[in-house]
Amino acid sequence: MISTRIKIAYASIGVSVVVLAIKYAAFWVSGSDALLSDAIETILNVIAAFGTLWALSIAALPADDNHPYGHGKAEYLSAVIEGVLVVLTALGILVVAVHDWMHPTPVHAPFQGVALNALAGVVNLVWARVLIGFGRKNSSQALLAAGEHVQSDVWATVALVIGVSLIPVIKWDRLDAVLSALVALNVLRAGFSMMSLSMSGLMDEIPGTEAVETVKAVISSSGTGALEAHDLRLRKVGVLHFVEFHLVVPSEMSVHDAHEICDRIEAGLREELGRASIHIHVEPADKAKHSGILVLS
Repeated sequence: MISTRIKIAYASIGVSVVVLAIKYAAFWVSGSDALLSDAIETILNVIAAFGTLWALSIAALPADDNHPYGHGKAEYLSAVIEGVLVVLTALGILVVAVHDWMHPTPVHAPFQGVALNALAGVVNLVWARVLIGFGRKNSSQALLAAGEHVQSDVWATVALVIGVSLIPVIKWDRLDAVLSALVALNVLRAGFSMMSLSMSGLMDEIPGTEAVETVKAVISSSGTGALEAHDLRLRKVGVLHFVEFHLVVPSEMSVHDAHEICDRIEAGLREELGRASIHIHVEPADKAKHSGILVLS
C-alpha cells in the first residue's frame, strides 16, 4: 500500500507542474522578465518535487544488513540537495536581473500577467501550508523542506504582483530587473535556510531541549530501583528517535531485576516519543559518576 507521504509527494509533482504552466503563461502574455524569473524558479520546484518523491521512497525502505538504522536520512540528504539547487537557481536569476538592468525592455501586458501570477501564488500558498503542516506533524524533513521552498515562492509572487503592477504607473522599465533581483535574493535566503536545517539532521544534532528533558523525566519516573543514569545521547531521524544512556544499578541486583527496570524505561520512552531505538548499558554501583546528567532516587 502506498503511504500518505508518497501520495503527497506525487501530488506535489502535479501541483508544481500546474503552477509552472500558469507562471509561464503569465510571462508569455506580459513579456516581463521578472515573471520569467519566477517561472524559472518554479522549474526548480518541479525538479525538487521529483527529488522529494525519491527521498521518501528510499526513506520508507525497512532496515537491512547494510543499513541497520534504516534509510531515514535520505530525507535530509534530499533537502540539502534541494537547498543547493535553490541557491544555484538564485544565482542564475541574479545574472538575468543584471542583464535586464543593462538592457531594459518594456512590459506589454502587465495586468494580465499579474492576474495569472496571482492565481499561481494562491495555489502555491495552499499547497505550502499542506506540506508544512504534514511535514511537522509527521517529522518529515523532505516534505517540510519542500513546503518551506514553496512558501518562499509565495512571498516572491506577492512582491512581483505588486511590483509588476506598478511598472505602467511609474513608467520605469528597470523596475522589472529590480524585482528579478529581489526574487533571487529571496530564493537565495530560502536555499541557505533549507541547507542549514537539513545539515543539522545529517550531523545528528540533538532534537532540542524539550525532547531531552522529556527523556530525562521518563527515565527518572520509570527507573525506580536504579541509582543513576548518565552519558545520555539522543538524536532523531524522521519519526524515529535514537536514545542511548548508561544505567547504574545496585551491584547486588540480579540481571532479571535490572532487565525489568530497562523494560519499564523503554516502554515509558516509546509511549512519550513514539517510534524509538533504545540502547541501555547497565552498570554496577561502582561505575556511578555522581555528577551524571540524572541521579535517580
